[in-house]
Order: sequence, then structure tokens, then C-alpha cells
Amino acid sequence: MPSSGLILVVDDEPDIRRVVRAYLERDGLNVITAGDGAEALRLARQRRPNAVVLDLMLPDVQGLDVCRQLRAESNIPVLMLTARDDITDKVVGLQIGADDYVTKPFDIREVVARVHALLRRATTTDDVEGPLRVGGLTLDPGTRQVRRDGEAIQLTKVQFDLLASLMRHPGRVLTREALVERIVDDDRPTLPRSIDSHIRNLRKRIEPVPSRPRYVLTVPGVGYRFAQPSGG
Repeated sequence: MPSSGLILVVDDEPDIRRVVRAYLERDGLNVITAGDGAEALRLARQRRPNAVVLDLMLPDVQGLDVCRQLRAESNIPVLMLTARDDITDKVVGLQIGADDYVTKPFDIREVVARVHALLRRATTTDDVEGPLRVGGLTLDPGTRQVRRDGEAIQLTKVQFDLLASLMRHPGRVLTREALVERIVDDDRPTLPRSIDSHIRNLRKRIEPVPSRPRYVLTVPGVGYRFAQPSGG
């Protein structure tokens, strides 16, 4: 079933705004548009959209600054539109709170699909208290137990916190820095460069074949994400 909600599309190119709006509306969503950062912030505050599609290259207030301000004021999901191969913008955008990104030139169908995914995640994965289940993997935050195909898996505190952070946001890319903020290691401080080691050890515990991970996936140059549920 398609998602519903109000989407704010921010891009200084009228043709892109028109196309994105047309396809989102065709999928049952309500859409408002802005051509610059100042207008985007004004509309976001006035209309309180359910998600924002945000181009990073804007003529006045840069997209990264718009994203930073949106995140300071709310938890609204943000889908970034970035220049092809500009890994710096992707990393910075994710670090300051964007939820996902698509590179230009993009397939409009991918943009629509990612917007729907953000809307679903916003209503189903925030503040989850009950068990999280993806495929054969189950994580219970209340009991701090993890099972794969019904079999209990023993994890360290850091490994459990990493897995819980990723499972709460399936499909969302989390940078190493973002993951550091979500875990607490009482024995020693966790550094971004040590996340890779923790992820390797986590995969050894939860993945059927650690060298070909099914659950915890690497996003080269950015960080990690948990696999989307089937059909999600």
C-alpha cells in the first residue's frame, strides 16, 4: 500500500521540481516545492511536511545548512540529492542527520521508492520497544537477547548496541561517527576507526557466512546499513 503524507521537494532547478512532484503525486503523496534554502526552511516550519527531498546545491542557504537546521528543529526524514561521486557531501550530510541519499542524475522511480521507505520507517522504527525481526534474526532490546533462526547468539555490549542501532533503521546508512555516538563502551572509548573491527566481530556472530554478509552491509566510503526487510 502506498505511503501517505506531505513531501517538501527542494531544488533550484524547476524541471527537477516539476518531475519529482509529478511522480510523487502520481503515487498518492501531497507535494509542496521550494527553489532555495530560505523558502525550504520557511515551508518546513509552516507546513510541517512528513519528509523532505533536498538538493545540496542551492543558490542561497546551502543544502547541508538546511539539513542541519531541519535536524536541529525536528526528526523529519531527509532524502539528499547529491552530485555524482561527491562522497564528501554524502558523508557530511549523513553525519549531520540526513536519512538517505540519491545521486544525480537519478532514476525518478528510485527517488519515489526511497521517499516511501522513509515514510514507512518514520512510522514503524522510531522508539521501538518490542523485539526487532529481520529474516531469521531477532533482537529484543528489553532482554538484550539475540537469536538467529531461534538459536541464541552471545554478543558483547558493544556488538549488541551496534546491531540494535542498525536494526532500528533498516536500510538507513549510518556513518562510523554516528555509530560511535550510539554505543557506550565502559572499558575504553570507542573511536570511529575501531567500528570496522567491531563490525567484523559482529558479523562472525550473526552472519551465516561472514565473508558474504546478509544483514550488516557495507556502504563503501560512508559506513554501514542493515538490510531492508523483504518487500520493504
